[in-house]
Amino acid sequence: MARRSWRDWRNDLVADPRFQSFAARFPLTRGVAARQARETFDLAAGFVYSQILLACVELDVFERLRAGPQPLRDLAAQMDLSQPAAERLLLAAAALGLLERRDADAFALGMKGAAFLGNPGALAMVQHHRLVYRDLADPVGLLRRGPAEGGLSDFWAYARAPERRGLEDERVSEYSLLMDASQTLVRNDVLDAYSFAGVRMMMDVGGGEGGFLCAAAQRHPDLRGMVVDLPPVAARAQKNFEGRALASRLSAQGCDFFSQPLPAGAELASLVRVLHDHDDTPAMALLRAIRAALAPGGRLLVAEPMAQAKGAQRMGDAYFGFYLLAMGSGRPRTAEEIKAMLKQAGFKKVRDVPAPRPLLVSMVEAA
Repeated sequence: MARRSWRDWRNDLVADPRFQSFAARFPLTRGVAARQARETFDLAAGFVYSQILLACVELDVFERLRAGPQPLRDLAAQMDLSQPAAERLLLAAAALGLLERRDADAFALGMKGAAFLGNPGALAMVQHHRLVYRDLADPVGLLRRGPAEGGLSDFWAYARAPERRGLEDERVSEYSLLMDASQTLVRNDVLDAYSFAGVRMMMDVGGGEGGFLCAAAQRHPDLRGMVVDLPPVAARAQKNFEGRALASRLSAQGCDFFSQPLPAGAELASLVRVLHDHDDTPAMALLRAIRAALAPGGRLLVAEPMAQAKGAQRMGDAYFGFYLLAMGSGRPRTAEEIKAMLKQAGFKKVRDVPAPRPLLVSMVEAA
């Protein structure tokens, strides 16, 4: 039997209803007890909060308030809701900090609502969560039996390895668009924090529609690059490059990088929110394939939310832990696990790259 620590004694104490009652009244513990009670309640009520957010997104509440406060009656008419129903939603959103109540019958954006308004990718993910919640409706079943058909594992069609080569455009368009929309802040954080000094040619592996590569090329006018992804995804990336007048510097190559060699010669390869989508065996195969394809002295940048990242443990271990389980492929890894995998794949000079917001992305570079 493992030795009990002071934390076990603490937990015994906190679990005692008599101590809870005492702590809620005693001046020195009252503030801590109140905060713990709120946070515990938020864990139980989180699904309700997320559904309130979903209703605001689907009814365009934040966009309707972009220009300033509006009366309740006007908002109710715009949302096609009765005034009591609209008031219920708006009061709930105000309680969550998404909105603010102004006077008796007017509402305006709150700081959280304004933050969502400035991040279309987050709004797209909120709507996508309808699918996530369906898969998580039976979390114990998910843990015991794995993902059910018709949910995230179907949406992220590439997660089903035997079907990768047969994917058509209609199977990839929805997830490809979501991936591109949801990574705006991620790509900006990566480009703000990482130096492209000396890089003339980069290869974005699993780069989807090419959003990250486009952003990098716009910041670095001498940079040339290539997206490597499944053929129907690569075709969408090529159209994107042409539409942005970047096709003279950027290209896309269709490739199943688990069964075909990667194009050779890039000085920098990037995996932006890609590695954690894959289980350990295919992830190691991918790292080795990238190492084989890089030019001598080339670098690999791994950028994704990582498990146990300081200040972002909920994102890595909780959110992506269960999201990837429902998807049927991959797992969140710590920076130390990723660095160990990189060394095992033959990379040298493995290091952390400081990131401004670990909640969105952490980074590891290997040479």
